[in-house]
Amino acid sequence: MPVTAIVSILHRVTGIILFIGLVFLFYAFDTSLSSQEGFDQVVETLQNNFLAKFIIWGVVSALMYHFVAGVKHLFMDMGHFEELESGRMAAKANLVIAAVLIVLAGVWIW
Repeated sequence: MPVTAIVSILHRVTGIILFIGLVFLFYAFDTSLSSQEGFDQVVETLQNNFLAKFIIWGVVSALMYHFVAGVKHLFMDMGHFEELESGRMAAKANLVIAAVLIVLAGVWIW
């Protein structure tokens, strides 16, 4: 499968992950705003619960990838990276930049 197809599929998958991840984020946001105890509960959960950290890392990783791919699409809308070779190069750059951002997000969250 060409790298451009992989980048396109991952862009769609990360969009779905972001949509599903909003459920967890909205729940945490609602709980944290309900009271001081709710805020403390969310903070404790995000600091001590592996699953919560993994979900947050997954949502942030999806956001990073989706953002980088979206910027690439904006450049394509302006007429750049439309040729086959430059499109492949942009897709590879997309994967590398997103991977670096995802690792940095993992370091920040953990």
